[in-house]
Amino acid sequence: MKQIRRMCSVVLLLCSVVPCFAVPKKPKLVVAVVVDQFRYDYLIRFRADYHGGLARLLNQGAVFTDARYIHFPTVTAVGHSTFLSGATPSVSGIIGNEWYDRATGRSVTSVSDDTTRLLGGVPGAAGSSPNRMLVSAIGDELKMAHPGSKVIGISIKDRGAILTAGHMADGAYWFDSDSNHFVTSSYYMKELPEWVKQVNQDRPTYKYLGVEWTAVDAKPGDKPFCTMTAGSEIKFCGAIEATPFGNELLEDFAEKAIASEQLGAHDDTDILAVSLSSNDYVGHGAGPDAPEVRDMAIRTDQLLGRLMDFIDARLGAGNTLVVFTSDHGIAPVPEVNQARKMPGGRLDSTVISRTLSAALSAKFGAGDWFLFDGSGFLYLNYDAVKKNSADAVEVRRYAAEVARGLPHIARAYTRDDLLRGDAANDWPGRALQLGFYGPRSGDLVLLPEPYYMFSATGTTHAAPYSYDSHVPLIFLGAGVHAGVHHEAVTMNDVAPTLAAILQVETPSGSSGRILSVVLE
Repeated sequence: MKQIRRMCSVVLLLCSVVPCFAVPKKPKLVVAVVVDQFRYDYLIRFRADYHGGLARLLNQGAVFTDARYIHFPTVTAVGHSTFLSGATPSVSGIIGNEWYDRATGRSVTSVSDDTTRLLGGVPGAAGSSPNRMLVSAIGDELKMAHPGSKVIGISIKDRGAILTAGHMADGAYWFDSDSNHFVTSSYYMKELPEWVKQVNQDRPTYKYLGVEWTAVDAKPGDKPFCTMTAGSEIKFCGAIEATPFGNELLEDFAEKAIASEQLGAHDDTDILAVSLSSNDYVGHGAGPDAPEVRDMAIRTDQLLGRLMDFIDARLGAGNTLVVFTSDHGIAPVPEVNQARKMPGGRLDSTVISRTLSAALSAKFGAGDWFLFDGSGFLYLNYDAVKKNSADAVEVRRYAAEVARGLPHIARAYTRDDLLRGDAANDWPGRALQLGFYGPRSGDLVLLPEPYYMFSATGTTHAAPYSYDSHVPLIFLGAGVHAGVHHEAVTMNDVAPTLAAILQVETPSGSSGRILSVVLE
């Protein structure tokens, strides 16, 4: 008895000196929500219009006001892979939406996989998989620790569904515009589940035929943004993905996934990753200052409210952890910026690559010097180097020197610079360094000045600047302490924080830290 009392005294003493480890409450379901192209300032600019899911997140969640992606480029595939893996492109190998594959001599996407077949779409079409992602995601770590957990990713885009769900996911589903079906890949299963087949048989897109997209707070006489009827006097919306109806399809699909797969009803935590893609399609064409983008933000608030209410009704309040973010922001339309006396303009990557090729021909000899130009990511043609008996390192160095003299090119680095780590002298250079993965990245990387872009129309994203890298980050629900936090955090911090909540290993490539303030 004396020994027991002595041990209890030691434990009490330790707890008085060192805080005892408190295990956060494990949720039944983690819902990881990525709104494609949702800048942080949309939370502020449209705050008065939010009364649904976003309002609930802002009022009751752990809100980080200075969360950023620290890599370049800030594009969909890279943002989605970073979100739940915590890895930068330099480690994950996901260096862009697409890149040039020297082994096959062609362009590949972040999830293209010719060894798989598409299920539910056009017969015989190639499928997709996470095989190009070199690291684990939080879902993989959860599945390895708890094989009974279910992990599912859904999106309009294949990369949005696949790169968040990870390698061991029970399923990843996306919308195939050729068939107007939700599809998956043979990587995950031999055939679509019956509930997905039923969704497709019900033809969910048909109910939007002839529907007009009008602002949620439109006044009598206000014109619709567009209509789903072709050939009318009102502008034709085009693809359903580029309207709020695309997100509605996805939210309805998410509800069916939760019910059919019994997410949140297993012995261990399940994960549902939802990527709302329509905001991105709309934003590219309209720009961040357009009324369509405001309307999309309001509708996103309403959809998230509907989904969260559905989940609470099934699982009970307090049993779900929601993590809300975006994969990147968006730059202002250059002409809009110019009208308000701000910098900005358009760059033609084809003209730039031709200019560089002409300079190389003049110095080293005639040739087609580049195999692939991915909007500032250039791959050198080594056959041209060999034909002219040139040194590849010197060719790259000279090309970068010429590029630095071109209008509105802020930085130009060679793969030799990046392999040596020469770029990481300040934060833009470090972003380029973190986006470089030697076996896949190109020979020359060009970074435009702020507000300049490789886009002929509308607007785009990719830069490390704030308008592209500053995104929302909110945790809400089981095991989370609410509050507003102004300290700088990175999106690489999400995965280790979730690992701490779920009590699993941190994903293999994660470079972030645990946001302990969320767990207090």
